[in-house]
Amino acid sequence: MFNYFRIACAVPDVEVADVDFNIAQTVKYIQKANDENVDLLVFPELGVTGYTCADLFFQQTLLNASNSGIKDLLKETETCSPVVAVGAPVMIDGSLYNCAVIISKGKIIGIVPKTFIPNHGEFTEKRWFLSAADLNKSTVKSKIFGIEDEYDIPAGALVFDANGVKIGFEVCEDLWAPLPPSTALCLAGAEVIANLAASNETIGKRDFRRNLVNHQASSSICAYAFCSAGCLESTSELVFSGHSLISENGIIATEQENKITSDYMIISDIDIEKIRHDRAHKSSFADCRAFCGTDGIITVEVDTRVSESNGEYVKLSKLPFIPSTEKERVERCLCVFEMQVAGLKKRLLKTGCKPVIGISGGLDSTLALLVSVQAIKEIGKPLSDVIGITMPCFGTTDRTYNNALNLMKSLGITSLEISIKDACTQHFKDIGQSADNYDLTYENAQARERTQVLMDYAGRVNGLVIGTGDLSELALGWCTYNGDHMSMYGVNSSIPKTLIRWIIDSLIKNGIFAESAEYLTDIVNTPISPELLPPDAKGEIAQQTESIVGPYALHDFFLYNILRYGFEPDKIFALAKKAFADDFDGETIMKWLRTFYRRFFTQQFKRSCMPDGIKIGSVGLSPKGDWKMPSDASAAMWLKKLDEIEL
Repeated sequence: MFNYFRIACAVPDVEVADVDFNIAQTVKYIQKANDENVDLLVFPELGVTGYTCADLFFQQTLLNASNSGIKDLLKETETCSPVVAVGAPVMIDGSLYNCAVIISKGKIIGIVPKTFIPNHGEFTEKRWFLSAADLNKSTVKSKIFGIEDEYDIPAGALVFDANGVKIGFEVCEDLWAPLPPSTALCLAGAEVIANLAASNETIGKRDFRRNLVNHQASSSICAYAFCSAGCLESTSELVFSGHSLISENGIIATEQENKITSDYMIISDIDIEKIRHDRAHKSSFADCRAFCGTDGIITVEVDTRVSESNGEYVKLSKLPFIPSTEKERVERCLCVFEMQVAGLKKRLLKTGCKPVIGISGGLDSTLALLVSVQAIKEIGKPLSDVIGITMPCFGTTDRTYNNALNLMKSLGITSLEISIKDACTQHFKDIGQSADNYDLTYENAQARERTQVLMDYAGRVNGLVIGTGDLSELALGWCTYNGDHMSMYGVNSSIPKTLIRWIIDSLIKNGIFAESAEYLTDIVNTPISPELLPPDAKGEIAQQTESIVGPYALHDFFLYNILRYGFEPDKIFALAKKAFADDFDGETIMKWLRTFYRRFFTQQFKRSCMPDGIKIGSVGLSPKGDWKMPSDASAAMWLKKLDEIEL
């Protein structure tokens, strides 16, 4: 439905040189994959015979049995939907090749011989097999398998077009080569690469293999399925682990976790739309295709059914900006913090200015303050050069006010308190605004007054006003134009709201700014609010941002998937419903998705003139290096798409 393509890697039990047994095990997984609506089913290298047959590959009995076994597989696939790739020795014109045999709807639709034949270390494959480079023809006759219904089978470097999804194949060592065949296949259009492998296990090889697959998937912008021989291969000299994995553009989609295993199948739904988006977006991909060319690669049309997968096997994170494990999250957060500090250090060194920050006691200004303190430390200047100004007004609560003061004091910076109540009251009188009318003017006047104080004070002390606004606020336009929207350098401008809380949390857990841990912990637990409306009767925060513009978890999810991949509104909605099934109903998700699209389009004018700030992740909104969009673009088509969705 949403351009998902279902891939399975199957590693059956194997008996070396017992083709009948191996075919029976293969059939079991073909049937299982068909029941699971798999589009592409990949088996290990030489799985029909077993990889470790050695000189038995020269025995005609084994080769005849292999051909006969493949004929049996053709019968089994006549009514099955998956494209099936099995590994087998194939004799062509008196020479033996280690091949991926591609089957669909009861026919062999292609033969892909292994290109790079290893003959080093523990491998002596050149003793038995020639390379694809030695094959001097582009088709072979089906009669080489003893098939009565004679037809031409494409052979060599092939790309298979399965109802619009393009698939390429390579065999084991091909991936280890300096220039893998899959690189050329991807330049010729392949979006999915399958590798039929028999990769033996040695110490450290599992991690190396994973990194290799991820790198190739990332550099070629493809999905890469690596299916390796299981532990029942011969152990006369080697051990095979059955390590199979599927990577989507450099990110593991699924992987066999058992270290040494056999008799299993892993399945993943690959989002082909992501691959197509990134290829269109990355100009160097097209440049490489033009530079290298795609000569000699044949495209084969495949009469098969793409399963219309609903993405059941997609690993979906409701917090796409935040790693799923604590270890990765802390590493990511500390890295982001270091990047922020590095960016600000350069600007401070260049200008010779002191950082001036408005401190509210909220998450954003706290992170900006910590970045400033660390930058000044690393420059070697006194912490008194950091100037924090808290500017209480009508909506300030005791909790945020005290946190702001205590945090500044604990850090040892220069701290100032400048109330803006009188200035705003006078301004209301000047423009005829009632102080009891809590409208947009009431709120914006406070934000602009705070910015004026910061700018003018910075002018007095050779200061640089440090912006505190984050990526999520920029996406929604949740900032006052020429108020908190403006600064001289924005340290948070490409960091989403959902990540900021975790950055501060990671700093606490790692003992950084230990003297401020008590106040930082309370700030992390404070509700998100601009504090522009008066507190409630108990003196607590009355105006909570997420009740006005919606949950930031949802908005960051929308932001990531809309900007990173350009998905359609119906897909965004479906993904959000799946990710937040335990948190929000469809009606709530639709309400805030509509809000996101509306605000994202109408608030572009604020992003068009935003201050400098470094890029942190793959999604950014700076018009200088990331997002370029006319301020008067219309959201009508996107909102219309939402109207067509049934809840």
